[in-house]
Amino acid sequence: MKTFLVGGAVRDSLLNYPVKERDWVVIGETPESMTELGFQPVGKDFPVFLHPKTHDEYALARTERKSAPGYKGFIVHSSPEITLEEDLIRRDLTINAMAMDEQGNITDPYNGQQDLEQRIFRHVSPAFCEDPVRILRIARFAARYSHLGFTIADETLSLMKRMVSNGETDYLVAERVWAELVKALSEKTPSAFFYTLKECNALQSISPEIDQLFGVPQPEKYHPEVDTGIHSLLSLEQACLLSPKPEVRLAALLHDLGKATTDKSKWPCHHGHEQSGLPLLDQFCQRLRVPKSFKSLAVLVMNYHTHAHRCFELKASTITDMLSALGAFKASNNTLFDFVLACEADSKGRTGLESKPYPQANYLIKAAEASRNIDTSAILKGELQGPKIGEAIRRLRISAVSHYIKSV
Repeated sequence: MKTFLVGGAVRDSLLNYPVKERDWVVIGETPESMTELGFQPVGKDFPVFLHPKTHDEYALARTERKSAPGYKGFIVHSSPEITLEEDLIRRDLTINAMAMDEQGNITDPYNGQQDLEQRIFRHVSPAFCEDPVRILRIARFAARYSHLGFTIADETLSLMKRMVSNGETDYLVAERVWAELVKALSEKTPSAFFYTLKECNALQSISPEIDQLFGVPQPEKYHPEVDTGIHSLLSLEQACLLSPKPEVRLAALLHDLGKATTDKSKWPCHHGHEQSGLPLLDQFCQRLRVPKSFKSLAVLVMNYHTHAHRCFELKASTITDMLSALGAFKASNNTLFDFVLACEADSKGRTGLESKPYPQANYLIKAAEASRNIDTSAILKGELQGPKIGEAIRRLRISAVSHYIKSV
C-alpha cells in the first residue's frame, strides 16, 4: 500500500503555514482491499475512506473526464493502475499538485514548489476550465495568501475569464458559492476574494449586488475613495481588523448595497440608501441561502449604520428605539457589539480615515447600559395592561438615555 500526503497539507507545510487537514492518496489499491484493511468508505462520487485510527481521508488515485457542464459533470475512474502523476494532474493549481511520502520526499511533477517560491497561482492543465468551482477556490486562496504576495498567473487569469464568458459560472450552485465565500470571510484578507472575482469578471454572475456598486460615486468630501465598490471592500478590510466574526465582516461589506439603486441624476448623494438596499440584501441572502445569523446582523447594520454615525445628534427616543431594534435590552445579546463594530468598519473604510476614532461605539454601548438598568418593578406590579406596559417601559428607557446624554 503506497500512501502520499497531498494537496493543501503539502502546500502549507512548505509555506510554514498551519496544516488544518491532512488528505492522502493511495496508489495500487481497490475499494475492496481498503475495506479489508479496516478503512471506512465515505465517498459518494469517488472512492474515499477514513483511516481506522486517525480518521484522515484516504482517496484512491483517480482520473476525471468532463461529461456535462458544471462542477458535477464528471466521470470518475479509479483503478490500481493509475499513477500518482495521473492523479495529481487533475488538480487545480500547481501548488496543490504535490505529494509527500512517509519519508518526507516531495513528488512535484508540475513545478508547484517553484510557483510557491514565486508566489504564483497557476493552473496545472487545461482541464482547469472544466470545473467552475476552481474560480471560487482561487479567489479563496487569494483571501488566504495575498498578504504573502501571491498573484494569479496571466495564463490562468485568461482561462478564468474565458470560463466566465463561456457561462461556466452559471452552473455554480448556491451552497457551494456560500461555502467558499464564508471560508474566505474567515481568512486574513477577504477583500482579495472579491477583487479576484471582479478581475476575472465572475463577480457579476456570482454576486451582482456587490458588483454593481463599482462605478457608483459618493461625495468626495466624506468618501475620498469615491467609488462605492471600493469603499465596501475597504470597510470589509477594516472589519477584519476589528472582529474575527464572519457575520460582522459580511455586514460591513453589504451595508451600502442600496447605493446601487440611486438614480444617476442624484449622484453622488444617496438619500434613503439604507432602506432601498434591503430588497437587494434579501435577494443576496435568498440566492446564496445565507444563514439567519448573517442576514439578521446585515439587515440591522444596513438599516441603522447612518443612525450610529450620527448618534450624537439623535434624540433620546430615536436612540432608544434603535437600541430596542438591536435587541440591546435582552439578556446576553451581543448583537449591539457586533453592530457597532460593523459601523466602525464602515466609518474607517475610507481612504485616509482608517485611523479616525469612532467614539460613537462606546456612546451607544453606554446608552444601552443606562437604559438596560432601569427599575421596571413598579410598572410590572401596577395596573397597566398589554401594550401600555411596553410603552411605559419605553418611556423609562428614554428617560435613562436622556440622563446619560446630559451626563456626557
